[in-house]
Amino acid sequence: KIFQAVVSCVGYDGTIYIIPKSLEMALEKLMTKIQNDFKCLGVQEPYCWKKGQACVVRGSDTRWYRGKVVELGGDTLEVQYIDHGCTERIPQCHLYPTTLYTGIPPFCIPCQLYKTVPMGHFWQQDAIVCLQDILANEEVEIHVQELPDNPWGKLSVKLYFGGVSLSSFMACQKYCVAEDCEDTLKLVRFLLEGHVPGLPSYMLPSLPPSGETFPVRVTHLVSPKEVYICLDSSKDPMKQAATEGRTSCDSEGLDKALKWFNKSVESLPLVTNFQKGMPCLVEYQDGLWYRAKILSIEESDPFNILVQFVDFGSFLVVSRSRLRHIPVYLLKYPVQAVRVLLAGFKPALYDKNEKRIPYAPEWSMEALWAMMEHVEGKQLSAYILAVSPEVTISLYDDENLVHMKLIEVGLADLDE
Repeated sequence: KIFQAVVSCVGYDGTIYIIPKSLEMALEKLMTKIQNDFKCLGVQEPYCWKKGQACVVRGSDTRWYRGKVVELGGDTLEVQYIDHGCTERIPQCHLYPTTLYTGIPPFCIPCQLYKTVPMGHFWQQDAIVCLQDILANEEVEIHVQELPDNPWGKLSVKLYFGGVSLSSFMACQKYCVAEDCEDTLKLVRFLLEGHVPGLPSYMLPSLPPSGETFPVRVTHLVSPKEVYICLDSSKDPMKQAATEGRTSCDSEGLDKALKWFNKSVESLPLVTNFQKGMPCLVEYQDGLWYRAKILSIEESDPFNILVQFVDFGSFLVVSRSRLRHIPVYLLKYPVQAVRVLLAGFKPALYDKNEKRIPYAPEWSMEALWAMMEHVEGKQLSAYILAVSPEVTISLYDDENLVHMKLIEVGLADLDE
């Protein structure tokens, strides 16, 4: 059986607790019922707790959760949140004994990696930290391999995140031995496949047909007239339903895959053979790695490379140490940013502002800043006028053309 799940917790022994996506709504429904049933404080008087006893626990977010006492001792008890897997020492005043929900099985499933043996036959502390960093609250794909001998045992699974086998990744990091050697070799090829002869390339996104209005965000401005937009189908339920089956167009899937590779970026080799147009991962100023392509190489001292971040449209000059080979898996997602020209306006004939855009001197810097102020961070609408020779659109904020704000203050003229 294969299903999607969210990792709720990684235990100190390496047990991976998952909540199937199909059960999330039922869990939230139960949580709502628990909050409605328990309006009281925890036990305020001495109480004789027993190991294994069912209870509800007031969490740090003040919500009540189903729990089970796993260890006794003093004023605090070790309690497991049975629907999430994590354990915590809790003051008795934050617990309340109950048998109300004992007929409902736990929503989380304890799992172990199939045919994967940790170094020393138990997960070392640094391996646990690695697992927690990679998996906590992340959506993963579960391939069930073996059922446990008893209902409370661990499910043996192959776990995939961003298309990569977790067992293979941990084996490459020397945290364990994966008995399925073919899987490990597949990961090594997977990580290095960007180094094959023949330059791979990004896929271009599918644009809506001409004459259709659709939601967008502006991700980068070259000039008031030339911008990069990102289609935002999440704001349009009809578009979202129409594209639900096309995972290659799923920007959420790209975000998750990038998050995975950011956690394992040291596994990816640095780029050494620089070629114009070459896809790569580039470290941005925030310390994270994003998809990019090489635009030009300046063979000077220091050696600098001009890159463009394909999912935003922005440009950056970086040193060679900030470029790594991109896994081929990340090429299956189309670029998110599309270069477009905005129709309906042109540079103001009598714009007296002396500061001009160096690469587009027909426009003043004042016009660029004004356009940036009107579009940055906003949910806008686009209407495609033409796709050839260049994608040309009208851009709206609500029902108003964005460029009219520049015309009103004399920074642009109407262009019939």
